[in-house]
This record gives sequence, C-alpha cells and structure tokens, in this order.
Amino acid sequence: MQTRSEETRGRIVQSALKLFADQGYDATGVAEICKSSGVSKGAFYHHFPSKQAVFLVLLQEWLQSLDKELGRAMSASSNVPEGLLAMASEMQGVFAAADGRLSLFLEFWQQARRDPAVWKELIAPYRRYRDYFAQIVQTGIDEGSLRPVDAQAAGQALVALAVGIVVQGVLDPGGAQWDVVTRDALQLLITGLSSGR
Repeated sequence: MQTRSEETRGRIVQSALKLFADQGYDATGVAEICKSSGVSKGAFYHHFPSKQAVFLVLLQEWLQSLDKELGRAMSASSNVPEGLLAMASEMQGVFAAADGRLSLFLEFWQQARRDPAVWKELIAPYRRYRDYFAQIVQTGIDEGSLRPVDAQAAGQALVALAVGIVVQGVLDPGGAQWDVVTRDALQLLITGLSSGR
C-alpha cells in the first residue's frame, strides 16, 4: 500500500513539473495535474494540500539534488580551488538533470514576488548557499590556497555568479556551453582569490 501511495505522489509531482514548465504555474490547475497524472482530486489532496505545496516540493527536490552534487564535488577534491572547479564541472549535469526545472526556476522567482510563503522557501536556500560558499572560501583561506578576503562577500559573489549563469541558461539555452562558461568564469574568480601557492 505504501509503495502505491509513493507512486501516486511521484506521478503527481512529475505531471506538475511538466505542466508548470510547459504552461507556467498560474496557467496550471489542480484539475490538469490530476488529469495528467491519472489521479482523482481526492488522491491529489491526500498527498498535497495545494498546488503551491507541489510547487515547493519541486523546488526542494531540485535543491537537494544540487546539494548532493556540490557536496560530492567538494569532498572529492584536495583543496578549495580544485573543489570549486569540480563544482563547476557538475554544471553540465545540473543543466541536463534540471530539464523543465530551469524554466520553473524563473516561475519560482515570479511566485516569490507575490507570495510570502514562496519567498520564504526561495530565499532560505540563497542565504544557505551564500553561507555555504563563504565557509568554503574561509576554508581556502585557512588552508592557504586562497588569499585573505571577506569570505561573506566572496560567498555572495559565487552565488551571484551561479544564479546569473542559470538565468542565462534558461533564457538562452543554445547560446553557449553553459558548463564551460561556468568553469571559465569560476576560474577567473579563483585566479583573483588565489594566494599564488
């Protein structure tokens, strides 16, 4: 019974992802999600209290997969600059795995402007990533691979770089090899931060 319930929930989430990406959040209704996933409204509301709840689950799932990729890249590296470049190498996978979620990324921003609950869910990861990258920069300073800088400002710059590249990738997917752009831009930033050791 548990497996069937999980399968139903998974179908709802996947249908919502496709519909939100194709039509947009506002244009997608619960009835469409139910029809696309082959479930009743009762089944939908058994798993999710609202369309917004599915929307937020999609955001959280994407961020969790991103966290795993970033953590794996950093832990397999011998120093911070190497780890940051390994993270940049993961961008191709991020873009590939995100499929419709990248356009959904812009939907999250649009919804966050209008809805305090979505804003709260969306701003928390930004702040967490800023602090995460600040901690990584501080580790680089402590290990001597990065020169002494304001780690918080560097963390903010790394988040701004990542978000900017994701937005460009959404708006112009064929405009560049975004994983290469990410690696090259990060290499420039690392060169500026490098202690020269």
